[in-house]
Amino acid sequence: MSLVEDNRKDIVAYRIERAHTALEQAKLNFKLNCLEVTANRLYYAAYYVVSALLIANKIPAHSHEGNVTQFGLLFVKTGKVNREDGKLLSHLLTMRLKGDYSDRFGLTEADVLPYIEPTEAFIKKIAALAELSLVM
Repeated sequence: MSLVEDNRKDIVAYRIERAHTALEQAKLNFKLNCLEVTANRLYYAAYYVVSALLIANKIPAHSHEGNVTQFGLLFVKTGKVNREDGKLLSHLLTMRLKGDYSDRFGLTEADVLPYIEPTEAFIKKIAALAELSLVM
């Protein structure tokens, strides 16, 4: 996908906005004890901001796994972001898959609550990195 520079900036801004919206949805669903939906929205909040970072850096990713893989290879392994951020993204994906597709086990408050604040910090950090990438 070849994006005109202005379009790329608009798409990055839109993905960051979607990340913040998904985070707020996660918090609201947590208050309603909708834990699987909370896990889903936490993952998508992280997914949207990582996709913004990849787009800002003109890095293609064609799937959720591709998004996680590219983030790990190009940002975690190179030290641009710390390992904990890579682990968080991977864990959020696993938790979302469990919440969305597992017929045997539901998520508990203890599964979900510890990831709300780290996801919020992750979004702030990765969004700032994406915005910085657009300036460079």
